Amino acid sequence: MKSSTAIGTTATAEAYRGRFAPSPTGLLHQGSLLAAVGSWLDARAHGGKWLVRMEDLDRPRTVAGAAEAILRTLDALGLTSDEPVLWQSSRGEAYAQALERLRANHCVYRCTCTRSELSGPYAGHCRMHPPPADGPAAWRLLLSPHARIDFDDLFQGQQSFNADSIGDPVIFRRDGIAAYQLAVVVDDAFQGITHVVRGADLLESTAWQIGVFRGLGLPAPRFGHLPLVVEPDGSKLSKSRGAQAVSGWPPGEALERILTLLGYSPPAGLRHEPVPRILDWALSGWPPAGLAGRRAIALAT
Repeated sequence: MKSSTAIGTTATAEAYRGRFAPSPTGLLHQGSLLAAVGSWLDARAHGGKWLVRMEDLDRPRTVAGAAEAILRTLDALGLTSDEPVLWQSSRGEAYAQALERLRANHCVYRCTCTRSELSGPYAGHCRMHPPPADGPAAWRLLLSPHARIDFDDLFQGQQSFNADSIGDPVIFRRDGIAAYQLAVVVDDAFQGITHVVRGADLLESTAWQIGVFRGLGLPAPRFGHLPLVVEPDGSKLSKSRGAQAVSGWPPGEALERILTLLGYSPPAGLRHEPVPRILDWALSGWPPAGLAGRRAIALAT
């Protein structure tokens, strides 16, 4: 059995292991549900497993009861994890081990810069001018200056990021809590994730995470980024509209809306069918025509 503090997995490799990793900072909205449905469909289309991970590290932003509500909503929509849900709040020792490995590999450096001192991508001030060894500090991933991080996205095609343009990300906060860019990599490796399907707003994060995988000496999964759901004017979803919780919607209506956003043309009456039948119908047409290359989907006015 895998240790709860392990960094990499020793489990037998699956042909496909995907995941959905919501943050319990609120209830599921149309954008997060699109990522859940899309990742589930891609896993099932490849005969793979689909896991749910709860990214509950950011305690100040966690909403009481949100995690449980998210899981209930997923279950009602037929999106149930094939393995027990992994909670990031239980993985602190594994993240600390990963930081020590990165330190041993000379892939990180201490940083005392504050947000108020920064503008744009981090230019490497503390990399070039190391701060004193004592006192609180964050840890940043060391990306080679001028290096490029390239990957072939499942839906967006070839992607290329310049290290200078994205900067060195914080991977461990000065308060001693692992940052998202480290925790997600450690947990993907621990769970043996082979494919990550999520929203296009995380494309830049993928470049950072590939850097973390390399620093830890671990293989990176394949990445696929689905279109981001936005307001009609192209702005980020507001809680007054698109970010409204979907937990109160009938399951058939919620799935029909998401499938339409993904590019399907659901037949009349599909929303009234049992959830398994709706998902089977969507699975038979995955991926829908026109999904490739789309970065954003605007909600109807």
